[in-house]
This record gives sequence, structure tokens and C-alpha cells, in this order.
Amino acid sequence: MRKLYTLLLLAGTFHSVLSAGQATPVDSAHFFTEEKVISITLSSDLKKLMISKKEKDKQPASVTCQFPDSTVITEPIQVYARGNYRRQNCFMPSLMLDFKTKNSPRLSPLHKLKLVCGCRPGKEYEQLVLKEYIIYKMYNLLTDMSFRVRLVYLNYEDIKDRVKSYAQYGFLIEDMDALARRNECQELEKVKINSTLTNPAQMTLVDIFQYMIGNTDWSVPTYHNIKLMQPHGDRAARPYPVPYDFDFSGLVNASYAVPAPEIGTQSVTERVYRGFAHSMDDIQNVLNVFRAKKDSLYNLINGFELIWPGTRKEMINYLDDFYTMIKDEKEVKSVFIENVRTR
Repeated sequence: MRKLYTLLLLAGTFHSVLSAGQATPVDSAHFFTEEKVISITLSSDLKKLMISKKEKDKQPASVTCQFPDSTVITEPIQVYARGNYRRQNCFMPSLMLDFKTKNSPRLSPLHKLKLVCGCRPGKEYEQLVLKEYIIYKMYNLLTDMSFRVRLVYLNYEDIKDRVKSYAQYGFLIEDMDALARRNECQELEKVKINSTLTNPAQMTLVDIFQYMIGNTDWSVPTYHNIKLMQPHGDRAARPYPVPYDFDFSGLVNASYAVPAPEIGTQSVTERVYRGFAHSMDDIQNVLNVFRAKKDSLYNLINGFELIWPGTRKEMINYLDDFYTMIKDEKEVKSVFIENVRTR
């Protein structure tokens, strides 16, 4: 297997050099608007990835991407494990794929992409990934200020034969710079800011979306599972929050997910609203977005046949509770007005 991996790297490098001026690079924008699944084979030292304790500890890998139009690209990349919890608790951590190398002319436009994969091999863990994928797609229906995702069927190959090869669905997440660019914004980093100082309408949308899916695993001031971006050239503008990483949400209901002690709940399926005070008019304006998109959200889930029928039904039932609640003005006032966070 090691000899085969070396040959693949050499072949990929040789092919890249020959075709640098001839083969068409991947269109990074189109990459995330196409819906069909990409088949990817990732070859690397998987054992090293699994035991990596250091964030951004890069190692060489080879990827072969088979696109829906039958185009096949094999190029060398860099890969590293990411995510504190996953690196400590999962068989396979979430990964960062760094395509921007000098020997990867066709895949380089993708830059660095997060790969969300199953915590462990097996269909049950694969289903959790597919549920998280559909949550990203749900949020795409509500706002363009959201990460696009691309579904992939990932084949893992260990170059040292210490980990048995296996395959599983996963998904790639759009690069933050690409998301900001298509919204005429730039990422805001390393500026400690409270939720109350972000764009009010967008923050309320995030607050209510996180409540709908039962997610409390996020924080604006600490940039925990939240990115911020500002309109180009307007430093005075309130930044827009963009959420990501939904595997600890009640809608996914992963077996490994537990609520943070400070939340005060026993299960991630218990909803807790983590927004600050807004007027009833502001809340209802955002809730009207959710009401208008209800059928589209439900159709998205029901039409995604890779998720088991019983699991799709459970997801719909979970959303039903939210939509029933927002019909009751007293409940809306209690959850979103009277019992909001104060600090």
C-alpha cells in the first residue's frame, strides 16, 4: 500500500506538471452550487490523523475526485485533524483539506475546505452527518449569509495499512472567504464583540434558527461555532453572524452530544433560546421568514432519501413542535421576550 501511495503522489505531481497550462481548474463557486455527489478517495496516514493532538498538524495526502460529469482529478494535498472534541473523542476527527499546493493546479481554487465526516464508521454515524448536512441546506433557504455545503462519498485509504479502508458520506463546507466575498463582506476576526452589537435582524435570525434546531453549542463573543463578517469598507457597520457546526443540536441528536452544564438541560433535544431582548415586532418579522419557508424546509427533509424514512419523520416531528409553538402569541412572548438572556 505504501508503494502504491508513493506512485499515486508521483503520478499526481507528474500529471499536474504536464497539465498545469492545459487542464481546467475547478470552478470554486460552481463547486458549491452543484447538488450531485462527488466521490472522493483520500489516501494518507490515517492512524496519524486519528491520534493527532495538535491542531493544524499538517500531513501529506492524495485525493482522487470523481465529479458527476465523469471528470477525474488526482492531486496531492495537505490534510490535518480539526475540532477539539472530535480529535479527543472520535475514531475519525473532522478534517481540513488544504488543496492549495504547488502540485495541485486543478484543485487549488478550492483553497482550504472543512470536511465533516462520521465520528465513527457505520451507518448510524453516517446518518448523523447527513442530518447535519441537511441543516446547512435548511439555513441556506433562510439566508444567503450561510455556508454552502457539498455532499461527498468519501473513501478512506490508509497508506500504511494500519486502518481498514472504509467509505462513508460526508460533506465539504464552503471557505469563509468565499462566503464573505459573495456577500460583499470581509471576515471580522479577533475582535471581541457581544451579540447585542451585531446586525440585529441577522442576529435574531441566527438566534431563532438555533432555537428551532435545538442548538446551544455556540457563542458570539468567543467565536465558538460562529463567524462574523462586515460589509467591505464599512468598519462602523454591525457585523453579520454566520453559524456553523450543528452536530450538537437536538435536530441531529447525536449519541455523543451533551448540553453544556451552564445551559441547565438534561438533553440536547430540550430547546433553550439564547438570544437577547428584541421587540415583538422584530421577533415576528423574523418568525414570518420561518413561516414562509416552512413548506420548503419540510420538503427539503422529506425529499432527502439518504436519510432513513423513520429518521426523517423524527426530524419533522421535532420541527412540528417549533412551528406549533410560534402559532401561540403567548408562547412566543414567553420564549422570545420574557425569558431572554440578560448577560
